[in-house]
Amino acid sequence: MNHIHLEKKGLRGLAIAESFRQVDKTSRLAGVVMRRDLIIDGFVLGQCTIEGDDATEAILKMYSKLERDDISFILISGLIISMYNIVNIKKIGDETKLPIIGVTYGESQGIEEAIKRHFPTSYESKIEKYYKLGTRTQISLHTGHKLYLRVEGCSAQEAKNLLDMFTLQGSIPEPLRVAQLLARTTMSL
Repeated sequence: MNHIHLEKKGLRGLAIAESFRQVDKTSRLAGVVMRRDLIIDGFVLGQCTIEGDDATEAILKMYSKLERDDISFILISGLIISMYNIVNIKKIGDETKLPIIGVTYGESQGIEEAIKRHFPTSYESKIEKYYKLGTRTQISLHTGHKLYLRVEGCSAQEAKNLLDMFTLQGSIPEPLRVAQLLARTTMSL
């Protein structure tokens, strides 16, 4: 297991969020590199296919495009993005050697039935990928808001401590908030 070295002064993370419209064929991914002191230290853009299976590769490509060795962790806003394009955090963790934290904001009873409805003839591989994500861990931020995490390469407690450091108010950690704003902004390009 990799550990997040929270004591590092120059701690930096890559946060990734997406934006798309229902009519789009691709989703826009935006990545923000942010330091522990909340200074933005870089941007990267990417895309993945709506209803596809390329989100994991898209995120790996974004990380690679940055060509940086000072990133200590990756935050991803949701691991089931772009209409059931499922992110494999184990693969991203294995390839980057970094802790990966998938963050969601609401309770869910699972999405198996939705996948079956959406992919009536080809749902088996999507459901298998979904099950490989494992269960989510609920945490409470220092702001009092609940988040649901899936982690790879660190413990849920380490992830909570990290997210507390990066959350000024509300429920959205600052790097993910900025990545979401950037992803939405790219929609108008």
